[in-house]
Amino acid sequence: MVISGSGAKERRVAKVLRVLPDKQRVLVEGVNVHKKHLKPRVDKRYPQGGVIEKEMPIHISNVMPVSDGKPSRVRFESRPDGSKVRVAVKTGQPLGAPIRKPKENA
Repeated sequence: MVISGSGAKERRVAKVLRVLPDKQRVLVEGVNVHKKHLKPRVDKRYPQGGVIEKEMPIHISNVMPVSDGKPSRVRFESRPDGSKVRVAVKTGQPLGAPIRKPKENA
């Protein structure tokens, strides 16, 4: 969910397309869309040129994960098997894949 900026007027819930961790930015579908004018090129993608709409990155602090349709903060939990997961504070449900895999017993 976008919580501030241009996409936050209606608290838009959208899909995160790409995460840029080194720049602390994310690309969110349909948010911060800019028009880019392209000259005609020889390559196959834009032989006629034209105007395309392109999502631009927003700061990662302006988005929040959604659990059961409501925005939630995130905490980290270490499980007894040695794995580490992100957990939604409101619901207690895990978010995404484990950050650290379970330890293997050798």
